[in-house]
Amino acid sequence: MENVIILGSGCAGLTAALYAARASLKPLVLDGSMPGGLLTTTSTVENFPGFPDGIDGYQLTANIRKQAERFGARYESDLIKTVDFSGETKKLFTESGKTYETRAVIVATGASPKMLGVKGEKEFYTKGVHTCATCDGAFYRGKEVVVLGGGDSACEEAHFLTHFATKVTIVHRRDALRASKVMVERVSHHPKISFVWNSGVEEILGNNNENGKGKVSALRLKNLNTGAITEIKTDGVFLAIGHAPQTAFLKGALPMNEAGYLETAPPGIVKTSVEGVYVAGDCADPLYRQAITAAGMGSMAAIEAERWLGRNN
Repeated sequence: MENVIILGSGCAGLTAALYAARASLKPLVLDGSMPGGLLTTTSTVENFPGFPDGIDGYQLTANIRKQAERFGARYESDLIKTVDFSGETKKLFTESGKTYETRAVIVATGASPKMLGVKGEKEFYTKGVHTCATCDGAFYRGKEVVVLGGGDSACEEAHFLTHFATKVTIVHRRDALRASKVMVERVSHHPKISFVWNSGVEEILGNNNENGKGKVSALRLKNLNTGAITEIKTDGVFLAIGHAPQTAFLKGALPMNEAGYLETAPPGIVKTSVEGVYVAGDCADPLYRQAITAAGMGSMAAIEAERWLGRNN
C-alpha cells in the first residue's frame, strides 16, 4: 500500500513528488506516456524563475526529478487504464496488468495541444511550429508569425505576439472569429494583426537539415470556398486550436467539464470532491498552462495530501 501515487511527471507531478518526498511520504510517480511532460519538447525555457539565461526544458524537468529522488521519490513507467476511487483504498489498474493501491492520489497528467496533422507540422515542431506564445513568443522579435485558430485562445496568442513580432497573421477556417466580443475588438483594430479567412493549412514549409535543425519559411493554404492554393511567408506558426486534457481514463471517477478538464471542489484549487484525490497542472487548468503555475499546483496538491493523510492516520 502506497501513501501517495502521483500520475504524471511534468512540472506539476515532479514538484508534487518533491514536496511529498520531503514530507517523508515516499511518493511513487507513474511517468505516463511522456516522462517530463510537454516541457521536454521546449528547447529553451526563459520564464521559469531562477534561470536568468534560460534552461533547456528537458534539463529543467530532469533537475526537479533528481531533486525529488534525493528525498525518496520513486518512479515507475506505466500507463493507467482505469481507476477505482470508490473506497478508502484507491486502486489504479494499468495497461501492463499491474494494480496499484494507495491512500492518496495526485493527478497531474497534463494536457496535449491539438494538432492539425498536416505535413511539416511534426518535422518543424519546436523549430518554427509552437503551441504556446507565452513560452516561445520572445524568440520572434522583429519577425513575422502566423496564429492558427479563431477562438479566444487564438486571439490572446496573437495579441501577445504583437509585443515581439512585426506582423501577426491569424488564419481561420471560417469568415469570422468565434472569440468573445472583447477579444475580437482587441485584435481587429490592432495595427500589427491581419487576417486570412476561410482557409485551412495544407502544409507547413521550411528547411530541415540532416542534423535535425530546421526553420519554417511559409504556409501553404487552401481556400475552403474556392479551393485555391496560396502560400504566405512566415517565420513561425503558433497553433491555437485547443488542448485535450489527458483525463479520459478518469471518466466517471472524478468530476470533469465537457472538455475533459478535472473540476475541483471549493475552497481549494487542487482538491477534488473525492477524499484523498488531488489534481495539479494542465489537466485541471485550461487557462494558464505554464510550467510555473503547474509547479505551484503540484506543491499545493502535495501539501493538501500530506495534511489529509495526517488527519486520517
